[in-house]
Amino acid sequence: MFGFVSNPATSVAYDPGAAVRDASTGAITVIDVRDGSELRATGKAKGALHVPLAALRMKADPSSPEQLPAFRSGKPVVLYCASGGRSQMAARMLRQMGLAEVYNLGGLADWQRAGGHVAR
Repeated sequence: MFGFVSNPATSVAYDPGAAVRDASTGAITVIDVRDGSELRATGKAKGALHVPLAALRMKADPSSPEQLPAFRSGKPVVLYCASGGRSQMAARMLRQMGLAEVYNLGGLADWQRAGGHVAR
C-alpha cells in the first residue's frame, strides 16, 4: 500500500509517485519543512502542511501545547524540503522522538516530477 524504500544509511525514503497517490486519498500527511521564504517563492505541495524545520520538534512533541493534530492522527508522515537533506534530518529527529511511520519524500521537485500539484 505505502511506497517506501528502506536504506539503513539514511532515512526511509517514500516514493514520490506513491506520495502523490497516497496524499490524494488522505492516507498520509505531507509536511514541508522548508523556511517560509522558500515556501513563498515556490509554493508547496498541494495539501501539505508547512512546519519549518526549526519548529518541527515543538510541533511534534506530544507534551507540547503546540503539538499539531497531524502528529496524533496515526497516519504516516511524509516530509520534504528543497532537495531532501533537511527532510532527511527531520525524519530522523521525529523517529528519535518516537514516531514510527516517518518518511523522506526528498524535494519539492520530486513531488512535481511525480505529477503532484503545487499550491501557491
